[in-house]
Amino acid sequence: MFKPLIALSPIALLLSACAQPAQTVVSTPDPVATPDSGAVTSADPRATAAGEAILAKGGSATDAAIAVMLALTVVEPQSSGIGGGGFMVRSGEDGVTTLDGRETAPSAATGTRFLDEKGEPLPRELRVTSGLSVGVPGNLALAAKAHEKYGVLAWADLFEPAIALARDGFVVNRRLHASLSGRQERAGKTKAAREIFFGPDGEALPVGALVKVPELADTMERIAAGGIGVFYQDSADTFASYVAGETPQDGVITAGDVTAYQAKERTPACARYRLYKVCGMGPPSSGGVAVAQMLGQLERFDVAAMGPQSAEFWHLFLESQRIAYADRELYIGDEDFVEVPVAGLLDPAYIASRSALLDPDKALEEAKPGTPPGAPLARADGDEPMENGTTHFAVVDAKGNAVSYTSTIEGAWGSGLHWGGFYLNNELTDFSMTPLVDGKPVANRVQGGKRPRSSMAPTIVFDENGEVVLVIGAAGGPTIPVQVARSIIGVVDFGMSAKDALNLPLLMSFGEVAITEEGSVVADLVDDLKARGHAQIRVIAPRGKTNALRRIEGGWEAAGDPRVASLLFYEPAEEPAAESAVNAP
Repeated sequence: MFKPLIALSPIALLLSACAQPAQTVVSTPDPVATPDSGAVTSADPRATAAGEAILAKGGSATDAAIAVMLALTVVEPQSSGIGGGGFMVRSGEDGVTTLDGRETAPSAATGTRFLDEKGEPLPRELRVTSGLSVGVPGNLALAAKAHEKYGVLAWADLFEPAIALARDGFVVNRRLHASLSGRQERAGKTKAAREIFFGPDGEALPVGALVKVPELADTMERIAAGGIGVFYQDSADTFASYVAGETPQDGVITAGDVTAYQAKERTPACARYRLYKVCGMGPPSSGGVAVAQMLGQLERFDVAAMGPQSAEFWHLFLESQRIAYADRELYIGDEDFVEVPVAGLLDPAYIASRSALLDPDKALEEAKPGTPPGAPLARADGDEPMENGTTHFAVVDAKGNAVSYTSTIEGAWGSGLHWGGFYLNNELTDFSMTPLVDGKPVANRVQGGKRPRSSMAPTIVFDENGEVVLVIGAAGGPTIPVQVARSIIGVVDFGMSAKDALNLPLLMSFGEVAITEEGSVVADLVDDLKARGHAQIRVIAPRGKTNALRRIEGGWEAAGDPRVASLLFYEPAEEPAAESAVNAP
């Protein structure tokens, strides 16, 4: 079922194509590395090279993943970084471990944080691009906890590639330019950020421009030398004061909130799909549960026989996600604060009962949440704004240890606040704006010290022998679980390479409206889907950002999303690609 795809390429030199604006960089085939050296995939080839360099030094998958996260802080600042948080799923001889580095709300935050005195939502700009949206960052704490458990190289070694990129400079690719263009008020909200990414005329730096971030290099050098206490202890007062000064109402972040932050080990969300075991992240992520539910609901159908050109498959896939997301909206939140019936949501009998709602010929009029075993008696659906942005990367090392890591600052450029050389997240906007509905509590309501629900879905898939066969994850807010489930189906059921599976169309339901991509097979099936009851289907520009490693004969296939790949390189003679052509964050 897993067909080999041979495409050999050497490990990239770390700084090639980073500090030479006159050089043209061209796309290369997706790399395949042998088990002796491991493999890396990420949303930027310079971050991938950072991970490969760590593996080449004998580092573990965890070491390399941390180096990738740090490098992405530099070269993909619009999507993730040490000013945000993430989730890590790791597999090794000791089994599957999941680590939670999600951001936390200030201890003084209340359920009405994003509401005015009349109980109405504050203007979006005030909610998003102010200290109201900033949670205590968790990526550094997550990295330190993972390194303590699974690191091989010295902590400082992991920072070297990122520090070099920030100090010596990196080149603006088309994707970064597209994300900067039109976002001057957010990406250039602070003077420090404007001086980095915008010219004297206020316009985004052009494709091919060299960017240096010495302040970030200094910050990383201090953390590399002194550990995460440099941020969580030594800088707690100055960081909290900065964010508090940008917070117009409700509880502000305090130094105590920063010093109290802890990354946490969570229980993996694992389920069977055909002969495979699929493991992802549990709450506060909804991704692991949603992926497992979608796959489990489709298991009774002969998806392989339907094939990726089939309207029946895409109809069933759309219905499965509608049902899974109905449960997610009602039940998933930070399990340290609310009761989350994860075992019930993953119970095979419950998933079978939800699968029974799927009709191959007709869409449900309304997808309603079910009542899994252990469900709370009183719970209401909230009103969370749309999630955005994020990045994913995956690593396998020479010993077969695997890491699937999704990192984020939420929307493109996060809150727009820039401190220490990096952007701060706007993750608290992932909370529901309304704490109660009809007197019932919303699982994802704002509470002091709580972590907002996330769609991130870092995932590892194992075959019947317990061998890792796929390490996968995605970016793109609520589309993440859908992208991951779709790609797993592509590999497991359709026998695709990872690259082809990642290139399958996005088809997703947003309430009464579904979206799909222009030029895709699903766009050609719109009339058939409408005949099955999907009345509103919008065809939009390609959208997606998935990364995966797939085990093949003799090594690993490393694949990035084809929608993004062409924008990761720079061609100074060309005009930048239009932002609408890609999920720019």
